[in-house]
Amino acid sequence: MSASTTNPALPKRRTLNLTRILLEGRAFFALIAIIAVFSSLSPHYFTVANFLIMSSQVAIFGILAIGMLLVILNGGIDLSVGSILALSGVVAGAMMQGVELDALGVILYPPVWAVVVLTLCVGAAVGAVNGVLVAIFKVPPFVATLGVMYVARGIALLMTNGLTYNNLRGREELGNTGFAWLGFNRLWGIPISVIVLAGIAIIAGLVLSRSAFGRWLYASGGNERAAELSGVPVKRVKITVYVVSGMLSAVAGLVLASQLTSAGPTAGMTYELTAIAAVVIGGAALTGGRGTVRGTMLGAFVIGFLSAGLVIIGVSSYWQTVFTGAVIVLAVLMNSIQYGGPRKG
Repeated sequence: MSASTTNPALPKRRTLNLTRILLEGRAFFALIAIIAVFSSLSPHYFTVANFLIMSSQVAIFGILAIGMLLVILNGGIDLSVGSILALSGVVAGAMMQGVELDALGVILYPPVWAVVVLTLCVGAAVGAVNGVLVAIFKVPPFVATLGVMYVARGIALLMTNGLTYNNLRGREELGNTGFAWLGFNRLWGIPISVIVLAGIAIIAGLVLSRSAFGRWLYASGGNERAAELSGVPVKRVKITVYVVSGMLSAVAGLVLASQLTSAGPTAGMTYELTAIAAVVIGGAALTGGRGTVRGTMLGAFVIGFLSAGLVIIGVSSYWQTVFTGAVIVLAVLMNSIQYGGPRKG
């Protein structure tokens, strides 16, 4: 006589595994669902040309989101990325319009490569201010970056008197042409901005997964005190992530100004919230120490493809805000479910 035995834990284990797969892959599944829904609603959505256009728009959010990911992995937040984007665009626009030297009575027109380098330096400098305030002076990240957000936006407004720099294509006789290349040109049919995003994402992914800095970042974000006792240079890591976030915000500002061939002090309004949303939708924990570049990129594409799809099918801009907000709330809720338990180790 044989007796069959069943393990009641198996169905529960399968359910847990399925739940874990759905939670960890939610950004991917959401992106697939968005593409499927809007493709069925509009014949213009699922085309190569439209995907490239949407991707070039996503590139700005994605670049900002990578910088935001690094800060959030460290257990912080950066509310100044949108303002740094605007300030960087204005600085680039001012240099493209010409730098007037009153003492010498001349106007200098820097070449585009110099404009890019100096603009990146501006972004890094503002990011360094954030890092020093947070790491050295122990100012809470929310407060420090909120203050810098207003300062950076205010400087951009002062530089332009609230106006916009237009026609940043440059002039051949002045030797400052080529700025629009970043926003309009393509390589192998792919927009330059998308290639820039891909390059930054690959570098960030390699740094996080295969470098000592990546290990330090995850360790300090997971448990700062334990990381410090283990010899991790916590303050250096904290300052570095804010500097990198500032530089990437400057890159996004250059891309946006190049796409529009104009730069204004009001650019990038609420972009910091979009960057945070992309990181959260991608599965990163706002408490720090957990998150990936791959997930963040999926989160950026979820937001970008959703917004573009709503525009294509003619949904009111007011409803677009509602839908985007609902996606963010749902993502935060799922993050709470995924990371709600106590940490191990």
